[in-house]
Amino acid sequence: MTERTSSAEWRGDLKSGQGELTVGSDAFTGAYSFASRFEEGDGTNPEELIGAAHAACFSMSLSNLLGQDGTPPDSVRTEATVHLERVDGAQTITRVVLSTVGKVPGIDEATFRERAETAKATCPVSRLLAAAQIDLEVEFSN
Repeated sequence: MTERTSSAEWRGDLKSGQGELTVGSDAFTGAYSFASRFEEGDGTNPEELIGAAHAACFSMSLSNLLGQDGTPPDSVRTEATVHLERVDGAQTITRVVLSTVGKVPGIDEATFRERAETAKATCPVSRLLAAAQIDLEVEFSN
């Protein structure tokens, strides 16, 4: 089993507070805020990070499927657009749109589309977003 850990810290109240997050491998550290999440402020937000994770996972899964077919891609580029909307009074991620472009010698569009559908259904992040157990571990310091 593989485990990966990232972290985030928030300081202050929701609207005027600020946070910083770190990808577990220290590959990325960035600021986030109310404005970067719900308005057009500087910094990142959880939805962008989910989108990046989904796009990366999907691209790797699709590339793997194509390689298993004997037609490894020259490239697979995917953009994930995460939709955050108010549902029943609560902010909710309602959908993710994956837009992918592949450069794959030796196959046709129908085959690429079929493999992309399989990757969408089977990549680990797609599976997580479809249905996940969420465990919570809490430690409190006063």
